[in-house]
Amino acid sequence: MDTGKVSPALLFERARVSRRDELVFVGKLAAAFALCCLGGGLALSGSWLAAAGGVLLLAAMYTHLVELQHQCLHHSAFRRAAAHRPVGVLIGVPLLSAYSHYRVQHLQHHKYLGTPRDSEFFGFDPRAPLTWGALLRGAVDPVRLVQVGADVARSCAGTWTYTRGQIGDRSRRQVMSEYRLLGVAVLAAAVAAGLGYGRAVLLLWGLPLLLSVPVHFFLELPEHVLCDTDGTTDVLRNTRTISGSRFSRWFTNGNNFHVEHHAAMVVPINRLAGRHPVAKRYAAHAEASYPAFYRKVLREARRNGSRNGKRRRFVDAAGRTHS
Repeated sequence: MDTGKVSPALLFERARVSRRDELVFVGKLAAAFALCCLGGGLALSGSWLAAAGGVLLLAAMYTHLVELQHQCLHHSAFRRAAAHRPVGVLIGVPLLSAYSHYRVQHLQHHKYLGTPRDSEFFGFDPRAPLTWGALLRGAVDPVRLVQVGADVARSCAGTWTYTRGQIGDRSRRQVMSEYRLLGVAVLAAAVAAGLGYGRAVLLLWGLPLLLSVPVHFFLELPEHVLCDTDGTTDVLRNTRTISGSRFSRWFTNGNNFHVEHHAAMVVPINRLAGRHPVAKRYAAHAEASYPAFYRKVLREARRNGSRNGKRRRFVDAAGRTHS
């Protein structure tokens, strides 16, 4: 494509889900299921090395499933809109991601990106200074699982409410039913552990779930961090696109094409690669690969750490503090 003659308006063109798009997505689901089965078999094998590999594979696949869930949020996976919720609910269970809650908050993120009202379901704020502490807190994210537990409890009691804006009664009932389902899944795992299957529960879900939290964080981090997220709603400035490898495009389910996705969020993700040359030409933040982006993150965290260290030394030497 000769991008010198192509308008950036191409990025904003809509497209309906075709039969081919649907088949591509179903193929991704089948591949994810097969790899989860492989990971489960390895995790339960007698070899500790194979078990470790299985746990890591499951953690990666649980993260990948949330990226597939993300496509369901936008109703860009199936031709029938009604198919998105049941599939999205099921593939969110391993990472305890409630589909309808994720959907309403994520669509608000698309609507309010670049404004003070922006917020994401997985709550790292890209507008905050990028420091070693912020990266560590985001990677560990101890609050999220506690919050899921609180949402499950409120949903079981019928008192769950949405705190980030308006939500319809039907959507609220759907959110609560999904959190109750997550509660049932956790209870079933606890019962299985009590019946003597604790090792299986730990290897098939407990450890992969804990490991998937930092994997998911670093997968989502490139979307908007170190972009112009304060004061502009222009997706060509507040969002990043990454060319990536074939593996990273598959693993992130096209999340590397994030400028392209924000420009036209209902376009099937498998079609975004065709718009990438245009995004690379016009986007303010474009990277060739994920390693190139992470090197930039490390430089920024190191720079901020150095600034904080110099400020602390100045305060100590002067014997006074500054606001």
